[in-house]
Amino acid sequence: MSRTRIRDPQAVPVVGTDAHLPALEPERLQPDTLRRRFGSATSHEPELPGDTDDPGRRLAPASVLVPLVQRPQGLQVLLTRRTDHLRDHAGQISFPGGRAEPDDADAVAAALREAEEEIGLPRAAVDVIGALPPYTTITDYVVTPVVALVQPPFELRLDAFEVAEAFEVPLQFLMTPAHHRRHEFDWQGRRRQFLSMPWHGPDAAGMPREYFIWGATAAMLRNLYRFLAG
Repeated sequence: MSRTRIRDPQAVPVVGTDAHLPALEPERLQPDTLRRRFGSATSHEPELPGDTDDPGRRLAPASVLVPLVQRPQGLQVLLTRRTDHLRDHAGQISFPGGRAEPDDADAVAAALREAEEEIGLPRAAVDVIGALPPYTTITDYVVTPVVALVQPPFELRLDAFEVAEAFEVPLQFLMTPAHHRRHEFDWQGRRRQFLSMPWHGPDAAGMPREYFIWGATAAMLRNLYRFLAG
């Protein structure tokens, strides 16, 4: 996509969903099945490589953790809602993560450090099972999504400056393309598109809320769907 930043994504028209694609079967979303899929993975081209078509951009390395929490009802994706005052991604739904630091040994180390700093997720609870291809963002990062299984119990401690809330969404919901909505808009004479995956669930106080998952987070989840479906 171009470098335009969408200020109100929910106002961008929905042109359809991907209900023609099959939902992933529950057996594909079991912890042992995921371990085997990542363990046997060869090179994989993502469906959505990023938000830019400018090969000349200088990109900084970053990582996010895709935490799959092992609950009795099935795997849940742990996501965060950013605080409203941040310069980038204010109020948006995202994975815990951020820019790589010089002391990080690799993308996995960066993702684990960021998750611990942002939401207090203890590394002892995290079992990294693999990574997805990098995703380039409009904010000039090349992001490695690190996928991990998370074993409860654990207690989160949110960084109040960066994270307003942490919540969980069923992996089965996110791996059902009927929930993947396509938005389209015109920018500089070209037709642009992005995905959203709105989720209605309880907030930290138990009150019903819509979480509008879109942009890079939705794109990386779509890439996870394609990888697991392969």
